[in-house]
Amino acid sequence: MSDLLQRTVLTRHLISNPSVLVFLGVLALVSIAVTILGEGFGIGVISTSFTKTLGKTLCLCMIAIAMDLVWGFCGILSLGHFAFFALGGYMIGMWMMFARTKMIVIEAARNNALPPSPTEISEAVGTQIFGVVGGAEIPAIWAFADLFWVQLAFVVLVPGLLAFVFGWLAFRSRVNGVYLSILTQAMTLALSLYLLQNDSGLRGNNGLSGLQNIPGFDHISQGTLSIIFFLVSALALAVTYIGAMAVVDSKLGNIVRGIRDDEARVRFLGYNVESYKLFIFVLTAVIAAVAGALYYPQAGIINPTELAPIASIYLAVWVAIGGRGRIYGAVIGAAFVSLLSSYFTGGQAPDIPLGFATIIWTDWWLVLLGLSFVVVTIYAPQGLGGLIDRFTVRGKE
Repeated sequence: MSDLLQRTVLTRHLISNPSVLVFLGVLALVSIAVTILGEGFGIGVISTSFTKTLGKTLCLCMIAIAMDLVWGFCGILSLGHFAFFALGGYMIGMWMMFARTKMIVIEAARNNALPPSPTEISEAVGTQIFGVVGGAEIPAIWAFADLFWVQLAFVVLVPGLLAFVFGWLAFRSRVNGVYLSILTQAMTLALSLYLLQNDSGLRGNNGLSGLQNIPGFDHISQGTLSIIFFLVSALALAVTYIGAMAVVDSKLGNIVRGIRDDEARVRFLGYNVESYKLFIFVLTAVIAAVAGALYYPQAGIINPTELAPIASIYLAVWVAIGGRGRIYGAVIGAAFVSLLSSYFTGGQAPDIPLGFATIIWTDWWLVLLGLSFVVVTIYAPQGLGGLIDRFTVRGKE
């Protein structure tokens, strides 16, 4: 009975939100097209590298949804959500690097007269992973790196716990506005600086590499793996989008919007504002972490520069360009900027000679992004999503 009720509620939710059905339909068509045209299962029109770019773009759309929930709907301009994104990548990357290195060590010792002991294997793995930073011992934080399900749980637990502790301390102190944004940026910067140290236990500036080599899947080509990760990322984005729309359209969403518009009035009505803000902050941190755990195996490497505060600022720009306060706007903004960035910084855009100077897009991309943000803010404050709203309203008229 409860399953039937849940399906009925979900069906009503989808019917009352046609944008969800449109989004899922477009995402399904794109997924089918990439699968057919990709190198893994299809005819090979789309290269493996571009398939990975598309998969990473879907992950960036996920964190953009998280940013829109916490900023566009709750009014908390977090400049630290990319820290949770990177932490999710670190958690799953630790298992990938450890398991992969262990397999290599065992395979190399297969022809030895005597099989290596667990201690010898551990020492060899430690030397392989941490020799680049002058170490050989496996740090304590890698204690569970050999256990896939534990590290998978850490993808949610570690960023979620960090967000909970930070949010509880900040919100109970009623830090708001620009001061809260500065605090989130300071948290990100502190974490980035800590991970840059070689004794942090995560290989310092070298980060974790070789993540595209999934342990136990050596027999599967990168073309096939790229399609699998793309489809998993598409599924995760679909679930995130449906969940975000369910939150926005619920009573919780109304309260959160009320906190954004007039926090004092919501508190006067008897709601525990801090609890609602903490819930949204932790929820979006977990979404960002899951997105990161899917992103970095497709990127192949993660290092502390991924936690730099500038990354979270870029995230805010994406959401602003797409249309803050619109879930589909966040997706449009992230996809638009990500694909354009790939085009302009990947050397595909031709340089433009002006006689006295040459516009090299790899150097001018950030300037173009900044100008786009300024133009959208001044002339289209509702972002690209607002343009869709205009066409939709005109269509209904």
